[in-house]
Amino acid sequence: KLGKSLSIMVLVKHLISPATLPRAPLVSPPIVGEQLSVLSYNILLPNSSDGWWTFKMYNPPLASDLQYQSSWDYRKDLLKERIELVDADIVCFQEVSPDSFSSDFAFMSDLGYDGVELFKKGRFRPATFWKTSQWELAIPAAHKDRCLLTAFRRPNKEQQDNWIVCNCHLQAGKQGPRRVRQTNEAVKGAMTMARKLKVPKPEDQIKLIVCGDFNGGSECGAVRFLEDGFIDETFVEDGGPVSSNLKKLPLSQPMLDVPSSVDRSSCTDNAPPPTMVVSELMANLMEEATYDDPILSKSMFERLERIYKKLSNSDGVMTKQEVEQWLETINLKLNRGDEFRSAAKHMGWVDPNPEDPYQVQKYRVQIPDDGVLTLEGFTGVYQQELSGGKFWGIAHDMAVLGDPLPDAGVFEARYDRMYCSTALEPVAVLDTVSKVSCPNSNEPSDHLPVAATFKIKDLK
Repeated sequence: KLGKSLSIMVLVKHLISPATLPRAPLVSPPIVGEQLSVLSYNILLPNSSDGWWTFKMYNPPLASDLQYQSSWDYRKDLLKERIELVDADIVCFQEVSPDSFSSDFAFMSDLGYDGVELFKKGRFRPATFWKTSQWELAIPAAHKDRCLLTAFRRPNKEQQDNWIVCNCHLQAGKQGPRRVRQTNEAVKGAMTMARKLKVPKPEDQIKLIVCGDFNGGSECGAVRFLEDGFIDETFVEDGGPVSSNLKKLPLSQPMLDVPSSVDRSSCTDNAPPPTMVVSELMANLMEEATYDDPILSKSMFERLERIYKKLSNSDGVMTKQEVEQWLETINLKLNRGDEFRSAAKHMGWVDPNPEDPYQVQKYRVQIPDDGVLTLEGFTGVYQQELSGGKFWGIAHDMAVLGDPLPDAGVFEARYDRMYCSTALEPVAVLDTVSKVSCPNSNEPSDHLPVAATFKIKDLK
């Protein structure tokens, strides 16, 4: 019945990375029938070419002789090693760049994942991989709002079971209503696929797995919609309703939160582990920890004033020479980054053709030869960074400029999730755990993967 979160009693094998998802029967009597394993992973953009700032996301900052750890080649090797070990049937990536997709992910073909569907638009795209020797598309993929739907079946098999996998990367920020719409449209799209595949009573028998980066935890509307089976105008997220009316999941029952189906009583914490483990920064950066109009804290203004005095010349100001030295210190190269563009504007840069798109204007920006960056302009640069949510960039800059933020521990959240419909049962769940801030020398992303093996539920 809709309105109650779903719980099941089934033996689920609990695995902790590094480990391989099982393909053999796990229980006695053996599991009969089809199985499918899925790995979901936000791999962190930039990949190889779109963007350069990955090194700024490592906290504490990487020493000069360890800078290679933030390179795509190093991170790609970590990804390849993990994906090969997990050996899932279906691999769902988020934050894939279309600009260098073919070369960046050629290693997937080396691992046998020669089938791929890349989301059609956007800079941060989902991509779904599979091995064509084992699985084929049962129907053309569907591209919804930041959600990629693919339906799979075994090749050359008379009696086919069709599995639908939704690979999603829901909108970040204060976008609760959109995340609910994205989830609702994705499940509706899966139901349309099921009907085209002539699945009988799809509200009961659809074999659906929804996974990806939800950009929110158990408190967000999109998660509650899947787990409770409905959402209405009374549900409030970020200070406002996420829906103008009642929305019901088009399934007979809510979806199962797969990582929560595991008995972790032997572990320190019985809850599923966080999938985002990053340095806690908000408390040190702003007066009140909020994404809505954040204001730099008094201690941050004091820190920036100290740094400004160290960077300034003998006249107590930052001219073009001091500004370029600062930018090279924080960004390693000149003429890139929002700090560079913001500083140039504070120093008097005016674009000759302001009607042009931002993506055109940004490459014309120059530091004025006779410009001066005042303390007010310097703090304004970092206020803009704060408003843009680039907490990690500010933390990196403070550290390399010699006035690091205090260590406030780590921020943990379970933003990456995996759900299945009631026609399926999880038989194995793989946890990946980190106690230190990501990315790091062992983790190539600020997110940790989620993976599980499923079987078709015996309805007899």
